[in-house]
Amino acid sequence: MYATEAFGPFFSTVKAGPLSVEVLHHAKRALIDWHAALFPGLDTEAIQRLRGALEEEFGRGNATLPGGQHVTARVAALLNGAAAHAAEIDDSFRDAMYHPGAPTIAAAIAAAQDVGATGELLLKGIVVGYEVSTRIGVVLGRAHYRYWHNTATVGTFGAAAAAAFIYGATEEQLAHALATAATFAAGLQQAFRMDSMSKPLHVGRAAEGGVLAARAAVAGITGSLDVLDGETGLGRAMSDGPEWGALATTLGKDFHICRLTFKNHIGCGHTFAAIDGALALKAKLGIDTSQIRRIHVATYRPALEIACYLDPRTENEAKFSLKYIVATALVHGSVRLSAYTPERLRDVETRRLMDCMTIEIDAEIDGWFPGKRAARVEIETLDGARADYLQPNRKGDPEDPLSDADLDGKLMELASPIVGVDAARRLAGRIWHVESESIRELFA
Repeated sequence: MYATEAFGPFFSTVKAGPLSVEVLHHAKRALIDWHAALFPGLDTEAIQRLRGALEEEFGRGNATLPGGQHVTARVAALLNGAAAHAAEIDDSFRDAMYHPGAPTIAAAIAAAQDVGATGELLLKGIVVGYEVSTRIGVVLGRAHYRYWHNTATVGTFGAAAAAAFIYGATEEQLAHALATAATFAAGLQQAFRMDSMSKPLHVGRAAEGGVLAARAAVAGITGSLDVLDGETGLGRAMSDGPEWGALATTLGKDFHICRLTFKNHIGCGHTFAAIDGALALKAKLGIDTSQIRRIHVATYRPALEIACYLDPRTENEAKFSLKYIVATALVHGSVRLSAYTPERLRDVETRRLMDCMTIEIDAEIDGWFPGKRAARVEIETLDGARADYLQPNRKGDPEDPLSDADLDGKLMELASPIVGVDAARRLAGRIWHVESESIRELFA
């Protein structure tokens, strides 16, 4: 059996019978969080420019965009997938180093609208997309994350699996959809080591590529079934000795969708343990920032390599600046969208704290990555007192999850400025009862 075929029995089992109430509830939580990420993403310059570039594609197709414009499923997946990643608020699955929601749910909704699917079919498709893609991400491992943007590469498989399920693929067609998706999987981390707009486009392309791979497979287009585990396949090209035999060992038993991380702050998730640790230590010391002389943050390597900007001058740079995000959290108490306004980027006290902050890789903490995201924070005050604090995980991780009420609040906070309070509240209610909803009218 090739790796692309390993998911077939699970695929058929989900198709044949109901999923547990718990698993479906977690799929709804993911859907709530995806919408919370979507709406502020729509308001970003990158997505507004992308919409402009695609305007000639509007006015045809069964899928819809927020606002009601009719588009094809591929265009909907592209735009909504990119938007759901653009504001840096989307979910993650730690072990795969991957944000599954943005590409997977964008593709699932696009396919569901395309065929007029039920809400139950949408939820099942989302679950399948998460379970398939996160396992591919886990097997590709940390070696893949060295250069590749997992949400773009692994996300293509999540989108393909979700869309294939909703389009009614057979086990064989699923395998071919995944095989074709493998040839679309792309996205380099270098694209966000410089201030640019292409990072969310990676994810939109993953969603679109997944829809295309699924539709192609259902239409009879075949792929190379050994493209993951073959001698010149994706595993060899993009990782370092992945164990493909481990792909399906827990499939259908341990549902990864039940162990997601939902962001409690806005920005690069690699900074969040340091944020939580710094705020906890500040509260423990009972000080305000004017009393801080020095801050030291020790954490895992990717946090320093990806949240790498030491002197951010733009919104995008600030979202990937460990120093800025920790400093603004200490000064203002949280990191929301308002943290990235030009005025906040120039904040004098935030800049002072950045100047007195040092950061380093801690070998022990780095060894815990990716399954555990931790940081150690030390603060020295002007009177010479010192204290340190180990933050073992992030608020929003499975060990300290956001509640359903927290997720509702997140959706209201982030969607209301775009669609209004009443519309945001109605949307939340519809998602929690999505089994009885018309997916074609979800954005109406």
